[in-house]
Order: sequence, then C-alpha cells, then structure tokens
Amino acid sequence: MIPIHETAKGLTFAVKVRPRARKNAITGAVGDALKLALTAPPVEGKANQAVVEFFADFFQIARASVTIANGASSRNKVVRITGTTEEHIRRRLALTVE
Repeated sequence: MIPIHETAKGLTFAVKVRPRARKNAITGAVGDALKLALTAPPVEGKANQAVVEFFADFFQIARASVTIANGASSRNKVVRITGTTEEHIRRRLALTVE
C-alpha cells in the first residue's frame, strides 16, 4: 500500500501519471506512488484536471476536495485530499491496488 501523509491541509499521496492511455484507471503502484493511467493529453492542464476528476469520482467526494499539491507540470504529482478520512481512502484503494 502506498504511503498516505496527513498534513494540516489534508491527506496527501504520490501519483505517477501516464497520459494518453486507453482508459482512466489505477494500474498499480511504483515505489511509493500510485500509477494512474489517463486518457487526457498532458497539455493546457487537461491531465491535471483529469487527475482531480478521477480521484473525486473514485473517492466519491467533491471535486473541490481534490487538488494537485505538487508536480502540476510533471508526471510525478502529489495529490491532496480534504473532506474525508485516511481510512476511507485506504479502503477504496485496497479494492484496486494490492
């Protein structure tokens, strides 16, 4: 399981994004990061927007609760989640990542 860090601003975890994939999906883990395949291209913030939308839908939380904390112009990102618990995030991730 990937590390989830609790900060004063919310819960954070690392993500490695693969843009222009066939479908949007969590495809596993690499090191301490979650691997995320996205159909969106990495131009004009479309991949970042897709990351936010994917995790909002995946964790069933508001889009405003998901932000890119670090790495907006990189494939390696840190995602910040607010408005939910670490247990909820771990439970949802456990269903897809072993």
